[in-house]
Amino acid sequence: MAPDFVVLTRFKPRQRPGDATISHIRPDCERMDVSETASISTGIAQRYATAVYDLAQETNKVQDIEGDIDALRAALDESDDFRTLIQSPIYSRDEQRQAITALAAKMGLSDIMSNTLALMASKRRLFVLPALLRALRERIAEEKGQITAEVTSAKALTKTQSDKLAKTLKANTGKDITLHTTVDESLIGGLIVKVGSKMIDTSIRSKLNSLQNAMKEVG
Repeated sequence: MAPDFVVLTRFKPRQRPGDATISHIRPDCERMDVSETASISTGIAQRYATAVYDLAQETNKVQDIEGDIDALRAALDESDDFRTLIQSPIYSRDEQRQAITALAAKMGLSDIMSNTLALMASKRRLFVLPALLRALRERIAEEKGQITAEVTSAKALTKTQSDKLAKTLKANTGKDITLHTTVDESLIGGLIVKVGSKMIDTSIRSKLNSLQNAMKEVG
């Protein structure tokens, strides 16, 4: 367990009747398709992102928010406990709020981000945190005249590979590119690159899936 998340052990979720699944919290969730759920999450995240960015800009704290984004993104990538905290319906609102407040203080997050996370916990909105971070990163990049590219690879890119990829994307978009990279070993090889609404999937997993689908059609 990463040192920053030892505090989570103080907030063990209590199993309660009706708390075992998300459907118990929202009875109609089974009727919502994936695209509808994603759209709702994106909308919520965008509203929080706009509020956070506008406040950060007014108080000259945008640079602090950039640091918060990096810290929280690393936490999501590295800690199963943290991902469980923001996603699990087993935690009560108070448990989520207390845990996220303690973590924000331990991680040294800005007051703007700390207060936003506490508010999200009280509203049962922590599950949109990954989307919030993406929206904030894109907003900040846009204000700088940059474009953020979400890059997922089977293993960490070297600096040379990152620089080459950024240069290639700049040649195609005509704008400076900021790379946000994550690792997904299940890709086996290749990359998934998302720039705005456009996605390029060169992963071996994708190719294998395409081959499997083609074989099914032949059969």
